[in-house]
Amino acid sequence: MSALIAFEAAARHESFTQAAKELFLTESAVSRQIATLESGLGVRLFVRAKQRVVLTRAGKLYGMQVRRSLENLDKDTLSIVAHGSGGGYLELAVLPTFASEWLIPRMKDFNDRNPDVRINMGVRTDTFSFDESHFEAAIHYGKPTWPGTTSDYLFGEEVVPICSPALLKKPIKKAHELLAYPLLHSTTRPHGWTQWFAALGVEDNATMQGVRYELHTMLTAGAAAGIGVALVPRFLVEGQLKHLGLVIPFESPAAALNGSSDAAYYLVYPTEFSHGKPLEAFRTWLLEQAGAYAGVEP
Repeated sequence: MSALIAFEAAARHESFTQAAKELFLTESAVSRQIATLESGLGVRLFVRAKQRVVLTRAGKLYGMQVRRSLENLDKDTLSIVAHGSGGGYLELAVLPTFASEWLIPRMKDFNDRNPDVRINMGVRTDTFSFDESHFEAAIHYGKPTWPGTTSDYLFGEEVVPICSPALLKKPIKKAHELLAYPLLHSTTRPHGWTQWFAALGVEDNATMQGVRYELHTMLTAGAAAGIGVALVPRFLVEGQLKHLGLVIPFESPAAALNGSSDAAYYLVYPTEFSHGKPLEAFRTWLLEQAGAYAGVEP
């Protein structure tokens, strides 16, 4: 480990001198550690060039791998320290917009009810292996197909069209009239507009036309700038339309839910983790909050 730490610092700086200063070692000590590592690997990691050291091609690749491994080890160590600190911790993977706009504004209630449980959050937008990460649960949008896990349904994604009032030439009375305006699409919901229009009996190739943005916040910004009409989750703009300078030009309950019937928000976790106190407390609270939001009686 000492040799790997010395190598990572030297590779990052491409300097034994800077690595020695960072690690509070002598330059010769760093040089010896790296020489020992090179001898064990049977590979040259540095070459000397004009009074300085330069990474070899193998050294560059190995440097990135070692840095990533050390960073993961640091995160895992902090996670274990947290678990042993006397409180209960849950490592939760979240979708960024869902977390910032729906989950975090509700977290004070959870904290008040569960003062001995802490929820650490990190971002994951795609499915991943729980075995290869420090996460113990995730909030996922899509279908409940995540191998080796249990999924709890939270709610479907209720979507609404939004735009700047300056974009509209006249009030929108029927859904198909929106096709006269540029549509802003989500790259993670590529068929969102087509499904929304189809729910209202509108089938037109124009529903697939328009620019695509990756994040819902980008869609909202585009709509506010007058670029076009965006289709976003209601919770993203609920109560903020005036502040954001946006309006909902057309609203219909028939098109409220976007996507297939099982495309929704889910709490996902490895089945073997289901009886841990932090997860049980968070799951109970989250299902209650989701039910209240969706208008479902407990």
